[in-house]
Amino acid sequence: MANRQRGFTLIELLVVMVILGITLGLVSLNAAPSLRQNMEQEAQRVALLLQLARDEAIVRNRPIAFEANQESYRFLVRNERSWEPLAQDDMLRERQFKFSPITLLLDPPTNLPGANLRVVFGREPVDKPFVLTFVNGDASVAIRADGIGHFTVE
Repeated sequence: MANRQRGFTLIELLVVMVILGITLGLVSLNAAPSLRQNMEQEAQRVALLLQLARDEAIVRNRPIAFEANQESYRFLVRNERSWEPLAQDDMLRERQFKFSPITLLLDPPTNLPGANLRVVFGREPVDKPFVLTFVNGDASVAIRADGIGHFTVE
């Protein structure tokens, strides 16, 4: 009786390695979020903070503004004579955009050319509706405010 070796051939091992490589490649592509997904997460965060700022303006009975440029954004409260940053507030503190520079577009526009983008929330529960669009390369995400406290990311 001949003694037969048992095991895998080199071809079988290579086929398994190729299949594993393709599978891992597909999984890693799906696991890494795209720029658009990252921008949607950032827009969700900003939308929640805008809603909080709107509510704070009503509760404090003082206007609160969202101010942003290409690198960062912050919230300001209107005092007797000037706008002051909410530096002591953990939620409404100044933050950097995670994927800057971001081009910000406001519809309807309320700012002077060259100035930072600013949205002001008054003491009244009804504000002007607006759309704030974030653009980075080919990806864009919009926050739509209906004027009565609902902010949606599109």
